[in-house]
Amino acid sequence: MTYENVVVETHGPVGLIRLNRPQALNALSSPLIEDLNQALEAFEADEAIGAIVLTGSEKAFAAGADIREMQDKSFADVFLGDFISRWENVSRTRKPVIAAVAGFALGGGCELAMMCDFILAADTAKFGQPEIKLGVMPGAGGTQRLTRFVGKSKAMEMCLTGRMMDAAEAERSGLVSRVVPAAQLIEEALRTAETVAAMSRAAVYAAKESVNRAYETTLSEGIRFERRVFHALFATEDQKEGMKAFVEKRPARFRNR
Repeated sequence: MTYENVVVETHGPVGLIRLNRPQALNALSSPLIEDLNQALEAFEADEAIGAIVLTGSEKAFAAGADIREMQDKSFADVFLGDFISRWENVSRTRKPVIAAVAGFALGGGCELAMMCDFILAADTAKFGQPEIKLGVMPGAGGTQRLTRFVGKSKAMEMCLTGRMMDAAEAERSGLVSRVVPAAQLIEEALRTAETVAAMSRAAVYAAKESVNRAYETTLSEGIRFERRVFHALFATEDQKEGMKAFVEKRPARFRNR
C-alpha cells in the first residue's frame, strides 16, 4: 500500500514508519494520522513483524499538530468530532513501538513520541509542549504522560512556559531511555527493535502490558497482575524452550507458541 504522508519499510522482523511531511516539519495533520494508523494496523496484522520503529526526519520527529488545520475549528467541531482521539491508536498497538526522535518533538510530536513504548533520542533531539503559546494546552496526553515521566515540577514548567528540553535533560529526567549520536539513530533503533522482535511474542506482549499496568493501578494490584501473567507464561512452549536453551547453553529458538 502507498501512503502520502508516511514512508513504510520492512527490515526483517521490524516495521519502520517514517513521518513524511518535510515541508511542514512533519506537522500532524489528520491525513498523516490516518496514514500512520493504517501503517500501524498493517504491521500489527503481519505475523512476521515483531516490533515497530516510528521516526521522522533529521530535522524534526514532528514539530506539533497542524495549526493551519486547527485554527478555525470551534468548540463544537473539536468536541463532537473528538478531535485528536485517533492519535491514541499508537498507544493501543500490542506490538512494541519504539520512537526514534531526532530534531524537534514539540506539542503533538512530543505527545506522539510518549505514546510509544520507549524513546531513543538523537543527541539533536528537543522536546517540548509549547501549546500555551497558542492560547491552548496539550490535548493528546502532554499534561498526563509527561508528568508521569518527568514529575510534576518539570512537566508544569514545560506546559506553562513552553520551554524545550534537550536530549541530555530528557535522558536525565526519564523521558527517553537512551541518547545516541544522530547519525546512528535509525541503525540503533532498528537494532533494538530486532532484539525485541527476536524474543517470545507472548512474553513481549505480556511484559509490555504489565509495565503499562504500573501506571494504572496500585503497587499491590500491579504486583498481583504481574505475578499472574508470569504464571500464565508457563503454559507456553516458548517458556519451555527458553529455559531449556539456557540450561543447554545455546540460543533459544522461540516459535511464538
